[in-house]
Amino acid sequence: MRRAVILAACLVAALPALAQNRPKPAAKPPEKEAPAPPPPADTPAPYDRDLLRLSEIIGALSFLRELCGNPDAPEWPARMKALLDAEGTSPGRRDRLAGAYNRGYGGYAVTYRVCTPSAVEAATRYIAEGERLSVALAGRFGG
Repeated sequence: MRRAVILAACLVAALPALAQNRPKPAAKPPEKEAPAPPPPADTPAPYDRDLLRLSEIIGALSFLRELCGNPDAPEWPARMKALLDAEGTSPGRRDRLAGAYNRGYGGYAVTYRVCTPSAVEAATRYIAEGERLSVALAGRFGG
């Protein structure tokens, strides 16, 4: 029995040494840098419907004002560029705004070859509608 006690004492004394001699578990590989979070979903803003309509109006005015030789004709494409720069926060949103502009422009490009009284009237109505939309958007959502 004395031998068992001595053996046990030796084992207890050797445990820390044995623990130090054990091979250490393999170190974890360095964690890879977490990938960047995906861009935010292309969720529509509450004013997108009005903004798309405004883009379509600007497109129509770009064509009609140029067709009729109005001095403000170069302003309309520049206004659309400013709108895209301000509101085209994602590729999808930018594409929708540009598509609305192109629909407005193309709708009249197919119909009119020369400036007519009805083209002048359409431009006048679009200017009034665009102004109303702009004021409403700025009043409700700021800007």
